[in-house]
Amino acid sequence: MQQIRISRTALIPDELRLARYLKAPEMGPRLLFFSGGSALNPLSRELVRYTHNSIHLVTPLDSGGSSAKLREAFQMPAVGDLRSRLMALADQSVKGNPEVRELFAHRLSKTASPEELCQSLRRLVSGRDALVRDIPDPMRKIVRNYLRIFQEKMPKDFDLRGASIGNLILTAGYLTSQRRIDSMVFLFSKLAEVRGVVRPIMNRYLHLAAELESGETIVGQHLLTGKEVPPITSKVQRVSISNSRLRIDPVQVAIREKVRDLIRQADLICFPMGSFYSSLIANLLPEGVGQAIAENDCPKVYVPNAGTDPEQFGMSLADSTAVLLDYLRKGSTAVLPVDRLLNLVLLDERDSSYVHPVDVTAMESQGITVLRCPLADDGAGQRLDGERVLRVLLSLV
Repeated sequence: MQQIRISRTALIPDELRLARYLKAPEMGPRLLFFSGGSALNPLSRELVRYTHNSIHLVTPLDSGGSSAKLREAFQMPAVGDLRSRLMALADQSVKGNPEVRELFAHRLSKTASPEELCQSLRRLVSGRDALVRDIPDPMRKIVRNYLRIFQEKMPKDFDLRGASIGNLILTAGYLTSQRRIDSMVFLFSKLAEVRGVVRPIMNRYLHLAAELESGETIVGQHLLTGKEVPPITSKVQRVSISNSRLRIDPVQVAIREKVRDLIRQADLICFPMGSFYSSLIANLLPEGVGQAIAENDCPKVYVPNAGTDPEQFGMSLADSTAVLLDYLRKGSTAVLPVDRLLNLVLLDERDSSYVHPVDVTAMESQGITVLRCPLADDGAGQRLDGERVLRVLLSLV
């Protein structure tokens, strides 16, 4: 078999190509996204109209909210962002399983007493709650079984306030499959009729660590995002994966071969908008990610945030591309040229759409092409419109 590298002229947007994807999404392209949080969910919900073959590599390092309670109780990777992306990709048509989607998206009360919360869980396990009762067999039996397993393994003092039922089911599956999350994600995908592939970038109980220019160190993703605690006031110097949640204890983790294969098979690789370090860069930290990207000849596109990202304190957009390239090269024994790692930076046509300074000349001096298109949401200020971004990405495949 002989391989050659070719290039083509792309029409933006390519209406004919887009119409073809809309007509047969089951044959759609394999767009791969490195992301974690909820920023990409609106785009993902639109994505299923064009392709059922997208790939989402998600960081399992979330340390906030109800995911943190599960992580600490069972020493496990975070499942909240996995569940959120799976739900965003679930079939929303009448052919899907709306009862399953409703259950997986349901959260227990944040204000109920511990006994009331345990009663709510018991009702779900018994099938008496309408959320479970309305699910047709055999899915109802599967769901009840995993809820029962979680109920049995749950520590007596476990805090159920605000718990996501989908997260509890994923946790039960993880605990009963030799602590391998992929098999449960696969079953979850089938139950919810998920139109795409979602995988954690790694399958271990680890933590995101950051060192700031001020000398301060942070361990825990939620301490970096500026959502649960005040935002950082010093520029991030470096981030790493830590074996300890109490101090920075760097650990090297390599991606699994199945993740490497997903990266190599992609028709387009996107580094999308979202929290820069905790959602995007965190996915690039395991060994082998940059090398697998370099081995794929597909287009590689970075879509910077338009609005404020507390993690990018003191950074321009050119700084972001430089940092992105730096982490893509880390761990590689060979010198990886820019064009093997990143080809395009996709920007809105107006500088005013961005909070962080826009320096196109500085980005282009790094060896990257900048593509400017109408991407901003006309009625939402400094926010990118997911469908507009998606139409450009699909046109580049």
